[in-house]
Amino acid sequence: MYQIGDLILYGGTGVCRVEDIISRKPGRAEPERAYYVLKPLYQTGTITTPVDNNKVFTRPVITRDEAMDLIDQIPNIQAEAYHNQNLQQLENYYRTEMEEHDCLSLLRLTMSAYRKKVEREEKKLKFGAVDRRYMERAENLLYGELAVALGIAKDSVQDFIAHRLQTLSAAAE
Repeated sequence: MYQIGDLILYGGTGVCRVEDIISRKPGRAEPERAYYVLKPLYQTGTITTPVDNNKVFTRPVITRDEAMDLIDQIPNIQAEAYHNQNLQQLENYYRTEMEEHDCLSLLRLTMSAYRKKVEREEKKLKFGAVDRRYMERAENLLYGELAVALGIAKDSVQDFIAHRLQTLSAAAE
């Protein structure tokens, strides 16, 4: 069970802070249940969800060390662009990757979609709406979690990664 103040990943919403844990009777005939009151860090509003909810994936936010290790892996990640003319299959591929709910999968998906975007632009072709939507979702979730783990602003994550990779590259030479 999470505690008040914990930062957690809540499904497709991203990073949320556990603001409160309350008890509530969902219906007259139902027993009282415990609920988390979650405040998304990068969206407005609050979410009230049962503590024992198994329908929405939750986990603690990664640590700073885990974030740094993930960033350090980037040069070794082989992310191939996924091509499929069938939009339903393309959507299923991206959805399956996102349902892993881990930063490495989100990173691979982001890198794969970005690679596809570059390939399309080089051929003077349009980057697809499905590809763009999932790339933006994956980036949003990934950057939100990395920002929290690294203690930086979400809009600074990309620059942080670039600087870190540049430092690693210079040290390897």
